[in-house]
Amino acid sequence: MRRAGILPTLLLLAGFALLYLPIVALVVYSFNDGRLVSVWSGWSLRWYRALWDNRQMLDSAAVTLKAGFVSATLALVAGTLAAIVLARAGRFAGRSGFAGLVYLPLVMPEIVLGLSLLLLFVELDLDRGFATLVLGHAGFSAAFVAVVVHSRLVAVDRSIEEAAMDLGAPPLKTFLWITAPMIAPSMVAAWLLAFTLSLDDLVIASFVTGPGATTLPMRVYSQVRLGVTPEINAISTLFVAAVALVILTASLVNKGLIPGRSNGDSA
Repeated sequence: MRRAGILPTLLLLAGFALLYLPIVALVVYSFNDGRLVSVWSGWSLRWYRALWDNRQMLDSAAVTLKAGFVSATLALVAGTLAAIVLARAGRFAGRSGFAGLVYLPLVMPEIVLGLSLLLLFVELDLDRGFATLVLGHAGFSAAFVAVVVHSRLVAVDRSIEEAAMDLGAPPLKTFLWITAPMIAPSMVAAWLLAFTLSLDDLVIASFVTGPGATTLPMRVYSQVRLGVTPEINAISTLFVAAVALVILTASLVNKGLIPGRSNGDSA
């Protein structure tokens, strides 16, 4: 019995090591004084200073963040509207086809989506740049938003909305004052998911963006093809630190250690 309990633990530890040891190595070597990432030359902030002076990398990071914010907001609006139709419109002609179109990007390979969007923008004679990048990411992320928001909408007690409309509230006001607060956590989660998808995307961005709107994943990928440098490790470490800070803050809020909603709050 003891051996049966040790084996799963060892497999779990091996899995964690496979996932997190490369990240630890990346963070450590971002402080390496030498240029070679495989040879330790001592602790230094040299590559963080070099990153601060690298305008191309910083501009790409700014484009990525702006595109992520705008596309996530557009995806939230489009995905929420699609979720409302699926959850509240009842049975209507073409509902199955509409649902299939909404969820299709979830299973469609990204390279197919990217190529399709490229052909669409060429047919519409749109110059590829920041606008096409935002539209591409918003269209791709809206499906994920619809799934998240729809799962919450179907669990909401519709009698509350019906009571509000019986008292004279129009549908729009009912949604803004009654439904939206109840599904707000799912909307926040959906926006964060859409923002993360935009932040991480490389394939679709390679098709829909132009020379004036190079994203950070594209910049990093182009430089990694010529060889990994500690400067790449530095910017990756900053992203790891940002994600860790967000997770830590959310955990502290959830435990009630800093102001915000906690486990004891009612939904």
